[in-house]
Amino acid sequence: MRAWTWRAFAELSPYELYSILQLRALVFVVEQECAYNDLDGYDAASHHLFTQDAAGRVIASLRMLPPGVKYAEPSLGRVVTHPDTRGTGLGRELMREGMRRAATDFPGAAIRIGAQKRLEGFYRSLGFLAVSPPYDEDGIEHVEMLRES
Repeated sequence: MRAWTWRAFAELSPYELYSILQLRALVFVVEQECAYNDLDGYDAASHHLFTQDAAGRVIASLRMLPPGVKYAEPSLGRVVTHPDTRGTGLGRELMREGMRRAATDFPGAAIRIGAQKRLEGFYRSLGFLAVSPPYDEDGIEHVEMLRES
């Protein structure tokens, strides 16, 4: 069974924060060739979920914003897995753990995400439904999706 770490922003060690940001930059900036402002001011209000490999490298992470910060509902975002782990089910495991944490912290609340449109099927398989038309965010087509409790 995989070990997951769940921390408020202020509880992250400098190494943990660096490793999370390093993974997000690798995937969202380098791999997806998207120059955007990752440091958007929401991390400090979030809880962060992540797992590491044997070398201590963060290989999957997401952040959960509480209701009222970005959306009326709690929100999972910055969902990312290391390219080396793709196709292993780690992304699904990450999302399931994030949804479990959201249900524990905010019982009965729906969860809203801003998903990359190309991943809509993945999120739909986890119970999310598109609730907005597609929109451009930093040059990548997105769609808001909602998962009822």
